[in-house]
Amino acid sequence: MRIIFLVFLLSTGMTMQAQNPGIKYDKALADSLGADDYGMKKYMFVILKTGKKTVEDKKLRDSLFKGHMDNIGRLVREGKLIVAGPIGENEMNYRGIFIFNVATREELDKLLKTDPTIQNGIFDVDVFNWYGSAALPTYQPNHDKIQKARF
Repeated sequence: MRIIFLVFLLSTGMTMQAQNPGIKYDKALADSLGADDYGMKKYMFVILKTGKKTVEDKKLRDSLFKGHMDNIGRLVREGKLIVAGPIGENEMNYRGIFIFNVATREELDKLLKTDPTIQNGIFDVDVFNWYGSAALPTYQPNHDKIQKARF
């Protein structure tokens, strides 16, 4: 009976391997990116939405948004912010998204406090845990090669 069980286990393993012929696992890369067995990891997903405060002073508003963009650039360079971008006009008052490469909500909150548009109530945030490809941070070097202008 043990032999039959062993043959079953071995044949199941071979069948499972055959079903994934395209896997080209790179342990060093997976480890460097913090990937789990599925090549995934936890991120913090942030939706920026219209805040409760309106800044009428154009000079101040322009300064706050310049600070917002500068902060985004700094966080990207530090490897903390993986994705950032605006959302088109919508009825939910969503304005943009961030995907942060941080482990805890506490770390995220510290980073969000560095954004002057959030500090000043122009944007509020909704925060979610998000599970995505651990390779996501590797797109930035290619983006830098195709970007002609900066914000």
